[in-house]
Amino acid sequence: MSSSKAEEPVNEQAVANKFAAMRSELNQIYSKITELEMDVSEHSLVINAIQPLDPSRRCFRMIGGVLVERTIKEVLPAVQRNKEGIEEVITRLNEALERKKKEISDFEAKYKIRIRKNDSEEKDDGARKEGTAQGVLVGPAGGSE
Repeated sequence: MSSSKAEEPVNEQAVANKFAAMRSELNQIYSKITELEMDVSEHSLVINAIQPLDPSRRCFRMIGGVLVERTIKEVLPAVQRNKEGIEEVITRLNEALERKKKEISDFEAKYKIRIRKNDSEEKDDGARKEGTAQGVLVGPAGGSE
């Protein structure tokens, strides 16, 4: 027991708090990915709307809260670059998401964490997903017997 790392949780409550924080981070990553996917969808709509139009036609674009007048020829490449940049960020966030899932899984295995379900969920056990769980159970950390 005395050889534990400084970053290791010291009791069950600390383990439960760390686990909850990790799950919160995971949910934040999911939310950001969803938000960026909506942005990509909006960029695609704009690209599809202005692509067939005359390149010299004027259009308006919001840049930093300011509406500016440009031509389609100027705006289309910028919107396409922005869309590609957002897609790269989504790819990196998906990689971070997988790392966080593995980290949480390892943490669950290390501390023998089981998700506790409420009474109403226990009746419909087969129809429920783990993500709807309300409580966390933490088992003993070490292999001490």
